[in-house]
Amino acid sequence: MDDAKQLKRMYNAIIAVAVLVAVLILAYAGFYTVTEQERAVVTTFGRVSGVNGSGIHFRVPIAQNVRKVNTTIRGLEFGYDSSRGFYVPNESESFMITEDFNFVNVDFYVQWQISDPVKFLFSSEEPVQLLRNILQAEARSVVSSYGVDDVLTVAKTEIQILIFEGVSTKLEEYDIGLVVRNIAIQDTTPPTDEVISAFKNVENARQFRDTQINAAWAYYNTIIPAARAVADGIVKDAQAEKESRVNMAVGQTARFNEMFEEYILYPDITQTRMYLEMTEEVFPYVTMFVDGGGNVLRLLDINPAQSGGATPQRPAYGTEGS
Repeated sequence: MDDAKQLKRMYNAIIAVAVLVAVLILAYAGFYTVTEQERAVVTTFGRVSGVNGSGIHFRVPIAQNVRKVNTTIRGLEFGYDSSRGFYVPNESESFMITEDFNFVNVDFYVQWQISDPVKFLFSSEEPVQLLRNILQAEARSVVSSYGVDDVLTVAKTEIQILIFEGVSTKLEEYDIGLVVRNIAIQDTTPPTDEVISAFKNVENARQFRDTQINAAWAYYNTIIPAARAVADGIVKDAQAEKESRVNMAVGQTARFNEMFEEYILYPDITQTRMYLEMTEEVFPYVTMFVDGGGNVLRLLDINPAQSGGATPQRPAYGTEGS
């Protein structure tokens, strides 16, 4: 019996010691330290429950998790990499096209800082990569509005300011807990000979295309106005012909109406007059002699082409005295 009691006491003692050790371990694991350059984001069962500054803090093991964030100003190399101790260009980032369709490599060094640890951790999966993408877009947009000579020489400071303002505005819109403190151009150089040659070919093709388009427009501007002028001339001639025929028809209609009115009043006289006028038109070189009663007495052919003489004076209508 005594041995059994002793074994039981030993077993209880071991359990008590194990529990105490476990509690001590958990208690020790619950304490954490935050430096002056850090902020600690505490999550409880996956939800953000607080942000702690520098000092010693305690968390509930298992239930709470702590992620420390460095809030000091850090640097980002854009267009190159010097992490291996020497300069390695990255033309996929630095290669840009200027306003005058020249090409240049522009390297930047960006100083950035975490302004909101919670947003930095949870608003974007890769906030630093997003910052790099924003920088690339803004840099190419700004450089494309300057000539290559300005980018390589006098416009560097102005370009830096514009890129800084554009990146800052975009970061405010995206609200990912990042801010930029400074953007500095490290170097601006022309690209490699192979890249220059390839893009010159592209530019030559573009210029050839523009030349062909301009030639086509020049031909268009020559042919179309001439065709329009011909068309306008045809239309105007047709309109003139139309007006002439309409006016002629109106005149003939008026003449007919006048003649018809005369015919109503004096049918015999009008009929004789019409007959004589028609005969004059049909036989222009034949003179008719008519007596007082309107009877034709004789026809005299005085056509100079047949008689061989000059055209005589046409006698007036009336009775011939023979």
